[in-house]
Amino acid sequence: MIKASKLTKKYGTKAAIQDVSFNIDKGEVVGFLGPNGAGKTTTMRILTGYIPPTSGKVEIGGLDVFDDSLEVRRKLGYLPENTPLYLDMDVEVFLKYIAALKKVSTDKRSNHVSKIMKVCGIDNVRQSTIKTLSKGYKQRVGIAQALIGNPEYLILDEPTIGLDPKQIIEIRELIKSLAEDKTIILSTHILPEVSMTCSRVIIIAEGKIVAEDTPNNLENRLSGVAKVLLTVKGPGEEISSKLKEISGVKRVNIEKTQASDLVDLEVASQKDVDIRGQLAQAVVQNNWDLLEMRREVLGLEEIFLKLTTKE
Repeated sequence: MIKASKLTKKYGTKAAIQDVSFNIDKGEVVGFLGPNGAGKTTTMRILTGYIPPTSGKVEIGGLDVFDDSLEVRRKLGYLPENTPLYLDMDVEVFLKYIAALKKVSTDKRSNHVSKIMKVCGIDNVRQSTIKTLSKGYKQRVGIAQALIGNPEYLILDEPTIGLDPKQIIEIRELIKSLAEDKTIILSTHILPEVSMTCSRVIIIAEGKIVAEDTPNNLENRLSGVAKVLLTVKGPGEEISSKLKEISGVKRVNIEKTQASDLVDLEVASQKDVDIRGQLAQAVVQNNWDLLEMRREVLGLEEIFLKLTTKE
């Protein structure tokens, strides 16, 4: 387990983070989400023992990050926001050097590094100089160095920053594969990264935790109503009036009227009431054609904006 308790980090009189607390259970993949400058990187650096907090405590696997620093670091793999690579080294030489630093025994080092390179998809560039690699491959090498020593916990700070869409998908799939036997914290401000890879979200804004839950639970908590979108062939105003008569409906908005008597409607109801059956029945009984009906879900983008903007 990773346990952060009331972490505060001040630079002068300015607090980068304030009373940050959370728990991450073994085997979880958790997204640490927030806008630029929210305190994500500061928190990651404290978790890894890279910088001390002004106050507060961190335990990883039951060990205090600062009282048992070396033991904790044996359990950790860390990819900083700026990938730490020796650009003039070959990939394999660099990873063997990292393995030596992490005290991987000499007789196991070559096999261990080879396995990590295969897992990270860099076996084909093992003899390439790091500075000649694409950014995507450099990022893979960075993740590989975090995996050396087979750590139980991975802390990845902005692992896809600066990558093109294809490279982002590749790194995302790699992280998913690692999640099978690792506890992972993924720090990012890129919303799709969280929804695609994480089972739980911690959202930080202005140095404070503002939400912590699954994306689905956040949607349920923050949305005051449930919305259903319909496309119906028929007279818009008459359809709207009929749907308003249904019990539980709070409002009906005509979004736009299309050609050939097609009308798009947004129906809002109490969030814990599913009225789709009643909507469909009302449309059919009035001999209108129901062409589409779907529930609108509050996305991670909307959740993020609600929690991180003062407006």
